[in-house]
Amino acid sequence: MAYIRLLPPSARLPRPKPLPSARAGYRLSPLDGVPISWKDLFDSADVATEAGSALLRGRVPEQDAQVLRNATAMGLVCLGKTHMSELAFSGLGLNPVTATPPCVNDPKAVPGGSSSGAAASVAFGLAAAGIGSDTGGSVRIPSAWNDLVGLKTTSGRISCEGVVPLCQRFDTVGPLCRTVEDAALMLAVLEGGQAADLRGASLQGRRFAVLEAGLQDAREAPLAGFWHAIERMQEAGAEIETIAAPEVDAALALSGVLFTAEAYGQWRDVIEAHPERMFDQVLERFRAGMMFSGPDFVAAWQALENHRQKWAARTSGFDAVLLPTSPILPSDSARLLTDEDYYVTENLLALRNTRVGNLMGSCGVSLPTGVPSCGLMMLGAPMSEERLLRMAVATELALA
Repeated sequence: MAYIRLLPPSARLPRPKPLPSARAGYRLSPLDGVPISWKDLFDSADVATEAGSALLRGRVPEQDAQVLRNATAMGLVCLGKTHMSELAFSGLGLNPVTATPPCVNDPKAVPGGSSSGAAASVAFGLAAAGIGSDTGGSVRIPSAWNDLVGLKTTSGRISCEGVVPLCQRFDTVGPLCRTVEDAALMLAVLEGGQAADLRGASLQGRRFAVLEAGLQDAREAPLAGFWHAIERMQEAGAEIETIAAPEVDAALALSGVLFTAEAYGQWRDVIEAHPERMFDQVLERFRAGMMFSGPDFVAAWQALENHRQKWAARTSGFDAVLLPTSPILPSDSARLLTDEDYYVTENLLALRNTRVGNLMGSCGVSLPTGVPSCGLMMLGAPMSEERLLRMAVATELALA
């Protein structure tokens, strides 16, 4: 199978032994015994973790990532490692170096990235949930394109210890699941905490903001799915208004320096030792980071902090901000390999809306709208995942 590398029995991670037996009514967690997949950037002791890149071929960590240790302590079973965009630096999921997983709705299209195999493993029924990472949309885009629920956590909430980095100021860990309830349970497992109480969640009287910038250049199907979801939310009692946020446009304009400079700074020496091993489109994206200076990077972060303060003030009266998860449908795999302009345009558009959440420091969730490969994204205030999940489960019910 192209989307997951199963671990041989000898390499699978040991499960902790429960004190009394499960037959006696004792379980390590509500997900004890559930098989899940792990994106190939989470360190796993004595099992290769190569982040989808030939640059890291043969890299075998000595210990598990913290989140993998947490999940194992809760009784979850590591099914295998999933393919991904090379070094997690693309929102499309195309990887000719290792493998490109399929999209559940179109076998000729990419599945979204960079957590491409994580989404495919769940969408095709191989795993109950997949664990991915989200730096600019890498959990939410593949979730949307494969009709899944994807949770982007707040930066710093879940440990990134033992996770191969891309941009550490933006890197986050999150699950790709079939339902919001599953996402809440997985969040608790990953951080070793208590799952959010989703009982009684309702949209009645809740206030939501549609971000005007998220609708620009959106194509017909994603817009149709988005407005279908909005109508269902309003029927369930939600109050919705459209807002403009100039600080979002200003922050998006800083994406080049903020993401590429840090990514290239992180990987420059490894990349330039063997650039011929990389997919050329990903290589060029990394190398774009050399265009910026240290003062450029510092000034961009200072500006971003100012934009975040304005965003927090503007959205404080809303329960969540709403956008189409991606303004485009999954892109054609074959054309991406031969048409450079198409690759660049599609990648930037795929990431445009999700990146708003990373830039503004938000938590976020993508929900299926009922239109294939079209997601509804809800963005919440930093560290408000439990509240956001309650809004998401009520929306999920309205959309059903």
